[in-house]
Amino acid sequence: MRLLLGSIAIIAAGAMPAEAAQVLITAEEAALPPPKGAIATERRGITRGPKVDLLTGGGQLRSPMRLQLKFEPYGGAKIDPDSVKMTYLRTPNVDLTSRVKSFVGPRGIDMPEVELPAGEHMVRVDVKDTDGRVGTTSFILKVVP
Repeated sequence: MRLLLGSIAIIAAGAMPAEAAQVLITAEEAALPPPKGAIATERRGITRGPKVDLLTGGGQLRSPMRLQLKFEPYGGAKIDPDSVKMTYLRTPNVDLTSRVKSFVGPRGIDMPEVELPAGEHMVRVDVKDTDGRVGTTSFILKVVP
């Protein structure tokens, strides 16, 4: 009986895929119309709110790719990882927060393998620090086939 159970465990383990890439945006979501008049911006102005920087290389990207963002708090505050929200800017907007939550830390977001369909994808990231100040940035990921 032990031998049989051991064989079943090996078969089940062999059937599991190796670390699969996280789907950030589906083809169906990418097919939604873009918001009218939207442009990628960083809302900084005169504020001590946290800064959000996209570290993933600009230009044309290939999927799967690594998605990295860096959070920079100011004035001795710390980033509140539970406040991070990521939104795919479409009509209607798509909340991506649950897809990135396990990759969020106090220093940023680091997703080693992200699947995105080909096209231009405008994403907004909002974050708060422990003093309640908000930082927001928008960026476009240009993915080639």
